[in-house]
Amino acid sequence: MQMLRNLLIVAALSAPVFAHAGEIAVQGRGVIEKAPDMAVLSLGARFQAFTAQEAMSEVNRRTQAAIRIMEKLGIEPRDMQTGNLYLNPVWERGDNRIDVARIKGYEAGNQLTVRVRDLTILGDALDEMVRDGVNAFNGLRFALQDPSEAMNEARRKAVQDAVAKAQLYAEAAGVELGAIKSFHEGGGGVPQPRFMARAEMAMDTGVPIAAGELSTQATVSIVFEIAED
Repeated sequence: MQMLRNLLIVAALSAPVFAHAGEIAVQGRGVIEKAPDMAVLSLGARFQAFTAQEAMSEVNRRTQAAIRIMEKLGIEPRDMQTGNLYLNPVWERGDNRIDVARIKGYEAGNQLTVRVRDLTILGDALDEMVRDGVNAFNGLRFALQDPSEAMNEARRKAVQDAVAKAQLYAEAAGVELGAIKSFHEGGGGVPQPRFMARAEMAMDTGVPIAAGELSTQATVSIVFEIAED
């Protein structure tokens, strides 16, 4: 029986979990795939003009136009945020290094971050904003409005995976699985895109969008006692 226990410990140590004599240490992993129910857009406007006032006024006009489009499509104010507002001179340099650089105009810019909770309007929203002056697109990512449900499901699967492994090792070694001695949760995975061959989110009008699925994962490390005979 002691030899079986030693062999079992060696098998358990193949995972990055440490075990002592009379223990079975395992790791479990759970993965949940879910379609996203929210998109986060990062876009904005930038414009160059001869004067700072003209450049900033045009950027403000385009930003306000984008906000009005969002409001018309039902986006709530809490889901819109402006940021990264800037106004910089545009320099003109001469042909020679000794020439003094001169300001030939100004560039202004502003960024709008929008959470779109109804994915059916996403394509039309992008299309309308581009037509109305948005000319800086900084990214689109999909997310879950409430990732806790997917994370909890992944945790359950991770524990089930670990218990199943421990039971398998115990059965193969001819010993009885005892109580849990220690339990540790590894780093939970933030939902990540998992691109699938599906295009249900493609719109008949506007910009075509394929949402794919998000992968949420959890890992656990559990040490079980080996029951005494």
